[in-house]
Amino acid sequence: MSEVASLLAIGVALLIGAASPGPSFIMVVQSAASCGRRAGLQAALGMGLGGLIFAVVALLGLSTTLVAAPKVFAALKLAGAAYLGYLAIRLWRGANQPLEVQNILSTGRSTASPRHFLLGFFTQISNPKTAIVYASVFATLLPPSPDIEFHLLVAILVFTIEAGWYATVALILSSDGAQAVYVRCKLWIDRLSGVTMGLLAARLAGSVIGNDR
Repeated sequence: MSEVASLLAIGVALLIGAASPGPSFIMVVQSAASCGRRAGLQAALGMGLGGLIFAVVALLGLSTTLVAAPKVFAALKLAGAAYLGYLAIRLWRGANQPLEVQNILSTGRSTASPRHFLLGFFTQISNPKTAIVYASVFATLLPPSPDIEFHLLVAILVFTIEAGWYATVALILSSDGAQAVYVRCKLWIDRLSGVTMGLLAARLAGSVIGNDR
C-alpha cells in the first residue's frame, strides 16, 4: 500500500470512528444546543486537541513496540479488535435506545467560555475508545516504514478529522429540525456504525491470525 493510499485509508477509518455516536457526540450536541454554536465549536476544538495527543502517543508507542516486542504489538492489535467488536455490539444493541440530549436549541445566543473547550478536551482523552481505535487503525494501515513527514501528516489529519467532524455536528445539530432528523434515523445510523466497527475488528483479528500461519 502506497503512502497516499495508506493516508486515505487512515482518514476514512478515523472518520468512521469519529462519526460513531457516543459520549463525545452527545457532549458536543449538548454544548451547541444549550449554549450556542460558539460553545459547540469550542468543544470541537477540544476534541481535536485530545485526538491529536492520542494520535502522537499511539504513533510513538507503536514504533517502539514494533522494534522491541512484536508479540506485544500483536496482542495490542487483538485487544483493539476485541474492543471494536464490543463497541460494534454495543452500538447495535443500543440502536433502539432514544438519544438523550437537551431539547434546548440555540437561537443565536452565545454563552461560550473556555470551559467548553476543556470539556471537549477531557471528554476526548477520558474515552478509552479513542486510544484503542487509533492504535488499531495505525497498526493495520500504516505503511511498513513511515518517515517523520508521514507521521506529521497523520497527526494533522487526525486533528482535522476530529475537530472538523465535531464542528460540523455543532453547526448542524444546533437547529431543531436537524436534531429531529437524527433522532428519527438513529436506529440505522447506530447499526451502520456497529457493522462498520465489526468489520474493522474482524480485519484486525484476521491480520494477526494470518501472520501467525
